[in-house]
Amino acid sequence: MAPSSNQKTTSEIYGNSNLIQSNQARNLPLNQIGTIEFLTDSIMKRIILLAAALHLASLCSSSAATDDSRSKKQNILLICVDDLRPELKSFGVDYIHSPNIDRLAASGRAFHNHYVNAPTCGASRYTMLTGQYGSYGNQALFARAEKLDSPDASVPPSMPEWFRKNGYKTVSVGKVSHHPGGWGGEDWYDNNVLEMPGAWDRQLMPTGQWKHPRGAMHSLAHGEIKPIGSFSENKMDAFQSAGDKDTDQHDGLIANTGLKQLEDLAGSDKPFFLAIGLIKPHLPFGSPKRYMEPYEGIDLPPIPHPEKPSGQTTWHGSGEFMSQYLHYGQDPREDAAYADEVRRHYAACVSYVDHHVGEILAKLKETGRDKDTIVVLWGDHGWHLGEQSIWGKHSLFEESLRSPLIISVPGMENPGKKSNAVIETVDLFPTLCELTGLDQPDFAHGASLLPQIEKPNAKGHTAYAYNGKAQTLRTERYRFTLHKDGYAELYDHDSPKKEAQNIAQQFPRKVEELKQALLQRAAN
Repeated sequence: MAPSSNQKTTSEIYGNSNLIQSNQARNLPLNQIGTIEFLTDSIMKRIILLAAALHLASLCSSSAATDDSRSKKQNILLICVDDLRPELKSFGVDYIHSPNIDRLAASGRAFHNHYVNAPTCGASRYTMLTGQYGSYGNQALFARAEKLDSPDASVPPSMPEWFRKNGYKTVSVGKVSHHPGGWGGEDWYDNNVLEMPGAWDRQLMPTGQWKHPRGAMHSLAHGEIKPIGSFSENKMDAFQSAGDKDTDQHDGLIANTGLKQLEDLAGSDKPFFLAIGLIKPHLPFGSPKRYMEPYEGIDLPPIPHPEKPSGQTTWHGSGEFMSQYLHYGQDPREDAAYADEVRRHYAACVSYVDHHVGEILAKLKETGRDKDTIVVLWGDHGWHLGEQSIWGKHSLFEESLRSPLIISVPGMENPGKKSNAVIETVDLFPTLCELTGLDQPDFAHGASLLPQIEKPNAKGHTAYAYNGKAQTLRTERYRFTLHKDGYAELYDHDSPKKEAQNIAQQFPRKVEELKQALLQRAAN
C-alpha cells in the first residue's frame, strides 16, 4: 500500500543519515514501522555504547602497555675483549677487518677517547667491575675478596652484584674478571676460591682440550698451553695461524658457551646481565688460519714514534712479550719485517674476535631481545705495537691506556655518531645504572655517560690512570704523568709529536696546574 500524502517516510525523516535500514522499511509509513524504528534506535544505542566501551578498553590497554614498557628493565650484554687497542676500522684503522664490531659502532655510540684506569688486566677489570680506582696488579679483585671476609671491612658491592640485588640474573662466561671463570687456586680452577664473591648467579669457563682456565688463558691451537716457568727455557710461540675450525683456538669455546647462555637467558622474563669475556688478542697471538688471509702480503702503515723515549718515562723492555715467548732470534724493535709479521697476527686475532662478536649479536637479534638489551663492548686496555719501542702494555702512554668502548642502547638518538669526549672505565658502572633506572652507586668514582649517549658532542672530563710507578691524567689536550719521585712528564696532543716529546720543563705553570688536578683526583 502506498503512503498517503500526509505521511512521512523514514527516508524523509533520516535524510542522508548513515544509519543502515532495510529496503522494506525505508518507504513504509511511520505508523506501520513503529517496531522497526524502535529496534533500529535500540541497535543504534547499543552500537554507540559498544564503540565507547571498545575505545575505553583500547585506551586502558595502551596505557597499561606503555606503563609495562616503562617499568620493564632493560638487559645488559657486556662483551669484554682482552688487550684490544682501538685497532678497528670503525676507529680509523682501515686495514683491519672488523665488520661486526663496526656494525655495533654504527648502531650505538663509539667512544674514541675512552681510557682505562690501569694498563694491566686485573687492575683494569677491577675498575670496570667495581666502578672504583684500586690497587695496581692482577690480584686486585682477589685482594678485594679477602676484605669481604673481614668483619671490620666495608666493601661496596660490585657492578654485577648491584644488578643482581636489583633483580637481575647475572652470568659470566670466559674472561670477565682477571682469571677466566673467576676462580683462584691451582690452575685457576678451584670454585671455592672466588674472585668476585656474590657477583654471579652462574660463572662458566669452558676449557676443552686446554684442560683448565690457566691453560686456556695463554693458549695456542689444539690444546697447547703456556708452561709454568715461561720466563726460563719453557716457552711457546708468540704467534700462530693454525686450525680450520673456530674451536681449534680457545675463544671458539667461550663464544659457543656464551651463545647458549644468551639463548637461555633470553627465554626468561627476568632481566639479565650477561658478561662474555673473549681472551684474544691477548698473547700468544693465535687464530684459525682463515683470519690471517686478509692480511697476507698487505702493506701496513708505518709505526708512529717507534723510538725509545729519552729521559725518565714509564717505558719498559717488553718483558712479557720478549722473555716469555719464542722469537727465534728475531726482535721487532730491530727488524721491521718481523715487526709487521707480529702486527699481522695481532690483526688476525682482532678479526677472530670480531667474528665471535658477530655471532653473539646475531643470536641476540634472533631471540628478539635486541629490542630491550643494552650492548657494551669494552677493551680492557691498549697494547703497544712498536710505539715508543714497546711491544706490550703496562706503560702510561696513550697506546697502553686507550681502548675501544661502544655502548648501544635500543632506540637511542643519533646512533653511529662517535663521541670524542675524554672518558674513563670507571664511568661504565654509573652509566648502566642510569640507563636501566637503577639507583646510582654513590660509592662509584666515575660519572654517567648519559650526556654523551644522548648528545655525541657533549664534553667529557679528565681520565685518571696509574701503574706501580706513576700516575697520569689525560685531558682533552694534554697527558700529564707524575712519578713517585716527583718527576713529571707533559705531552701536548695538539702538537705533531704528541707523546714523543716531554715539554714539562718548558711549561712549569701547566705542570703545576695539572699536578694539583691529578693529586685531587687521586685523593678523591
